[in-house]
Amino acid sequence: MEQVQELESAILQRANRLAVEYRERAGHSRDNILQEAHKRLHLREEREVLLAKSKAERTFRRQVQANELKLQKEMDHLRWNLVLTVKQQLREQILELVEDEKRYLPLLQSLMTHAAQALERQQLVAHFNARDLQRVRSKWETFVQATATDKQITLDPNPIHRIGGIILSSEDGLIRFDNSFEGREERLTDRLHQVILERLFPAATLHDNLSSIR
Repeated sequence: MEQVQELESAILQRANRLAVEYRERAGHSRDNILQEAHKRLHLREEREVLLAKSKAERTFRRQVQANELKLQKEMDHLRWNLVLTVKQQLREQILELVEDEKRYLPLLQSLMTHAAQALERQQLVAHFNARDLQRVRSKWETFVQATATDKQITLDPNPIHRIGGIILSSEDGLIRFDNSFEGREERLTDRLHQVILERLFPAATLHDNLSSIR
């Protein structure tokens, strides 16, 4: 009987030691699990923070780029409006010039001389608007002689729609030289824009300005 009790006591003690041992193991495992979970949570938080920062930076960059594009668009619009304003003022000055016959007729003769020299035909026809046609018709021979050209230039009685200047053509109309103000403005468009932009924005580069208004 005593031996049985000793065996039971030994079994209970052994069970108790095992329980304590496994409890300690479980405690260590729990601590390890908690530590690992904490590390994973910390890493996850760091990743989320980095992702949030990266997203915020991308959003900020997009906003900055959008604002820069908007500002550039507004600046381009302003440049173009200023160019148009200057060209309109230039057109108004030309309209004033063509009304001043004393200054305008020598210029008109010069335009005709330039056009005549540019055309290889000997027989040419001069085309003017209604106002200039009336001015030169009564003194055409004298007007032609003043151009200092040996070419034969006849006067077309039908007016053209131009604010001033001359269109000179061959008799058959196959070739012509548009030396009206509109024609010269069209040929000089790029150079005209360049000059205006250089005066309006001296610090800006010509390439950027030309590309922004085309």
